[in-house]
Amino acid sequence: MKITESRHFNYWTRAAMIGAVYAILTIAFAPISYGMVQVRIAEMLLVLAFFTTAAIPGLFVGTFIANLFGGIGILDIVFGSLATLLSAYMVSKISNKYLAPLPPVIINALIVGWVLHYVLNLPFYLTAVWVGIGQMIACYGLGLPLLLFLEKRKHIFD
Repeated sequence: MKITESRHFNYWTRAAMIGAVYAILTIAFAPISYGMVQVRIAEMLLVLAFFTTAAIPGLFVGTFIANLFGGIGILDIVFGSLATLLSAYMVSKISNKYLAPLPPVIINALIVGWVLHYVLNLPFYLTAVWVGIGQMIACYGLGLPLLLFLEKRKHIFD
């Protein structure tokens, strides 16, 4: 196998593994992964886009699969997955490790907050704040320590 083929394979293998872990974590912690008050533990994995762009499609597909089990419907499946796609892309463009967890907090608070507002007929600002708080816990409380841990082991992503 050529080196370029091997790297291409590794990219998609990493993407698939990241997506699988995201979906499994979200579904395993379902009671706190869905709804207006949620701390989706798998959101900590968005910091992986800081190290590898393979996280972008992986997290998108993982979110899509996880949202199939969420019970909120097609709007959450589509827009929740797109929110993760946009968040992961934005994380990949950030160079400051302390700001890397921020895009998922803001993007999900707004997009998932809107979805919950629309589907569940809840006040938008309230849903956005609750989703944002859950995202802060997942992305900064869990994701930032993960990022700092992985930063010392960058060779994992080579």
